[in-house]
Amino acid sequence: MTSHHHDHNDRSPSLRNLVIAMALNGGIVAVELITGLMIQSMALVSDAVHNLSDIAHMLFSYWAERVARRPANERKTYGYRKVEFIAAFVNSIGLSVVIAFVFWESLQRLASPAEVPGWEMLCVAVVALVGNGAATWLLRSISGRNLNLRSAWLHSLQDALFSLAVIVGALLILLFGWRLVDPLISLAISIAIAGQIVGVVRRAVDSLLDAVPPGIDFATVRDDLAAIPGVAEVNDLHIWQTGADQRLLSAHLVSCGDSPGGEAIIRAAQEILLTRYGINHATLQILPLSAGKMDHCSHCN
Repeated sequence: MTSHHHDHNDRSPSLRNLVIAMALNGGIVAVELITGLMIQSMALVSDAVHNLSDIAHMLFSYWAERVARRPANERKTYGYRKVEFIAAFVNSIGLSVVIAFVFWESLQRLASPAEVPGWEMLCVAVVALVGNGAATWLLRSISGRNLNLRSAWLHSLQDALFSLAVIVGALLILLFGWRLVDPLISLAISIAIAGQIVGVVRRAVDSLLDAVPPGIDFATVRDDLAAIPGVAEVNDLHIWQTGADQRLLSAHLVSCGDSPGGEAIIRAAQEILLTRYGINHATLQILPLSAGKMDHCSHCN
């Protein structure tokens, strides 16, 4: 017996906000990259690269949002929701290459720091902060829909914070003439982005391998199911997700007697799984106590 809970909310506002946020980031990238190369500011260049990576992330998010709408079919029986994890993984690998390049260039600048015009750096960073702030506000309004959109909002929020860091660096150059602050800020931004990449890749790989979703304890779910009146044992329990808002579970529930009273057990299990763990697709098989061990079940646990 299976339980389903589907979300049919209109996603068009999320797509519209993503497009506007991408346009804002595109303008910021152009201004920062051109100015950064002209005044030899690696902090501006690295911030532009980060904004460029977020445009790629938003493009993947836009694509994933559209593809995820496609209904399940005879070949894709779970639909296309996992595409958001594939997009996150591919985007993170590409970003890693770019960040490695920026990190190396910043190390070279530490050995031989260039003269960076602090005033120009400050003006561009302020423009970037305004643009990133607007994009972050747009994405904040849709970030609660799913993990895909939330990650896009977090990336934009980081952009705004990194632009603020560049402003601080420009002020230090203007006030004290600290030329080393430019490559140091660039290194700090690169390291911060690398840390985020590791987290995204780990989450994407776990999801593609059908790992238990974060925030759910496997043993606790098993104990909660075993505590349902009429259930003697829980076998072949699997918990995974096909998308940020689609958590699934399958299990064998062994009843206490040969007359399992399956409907009551199923309804109690569905209520527990949805309200406590957000598991909205549960496939549960009721077995009598006399059934014994299942044959041909190499994946049972």
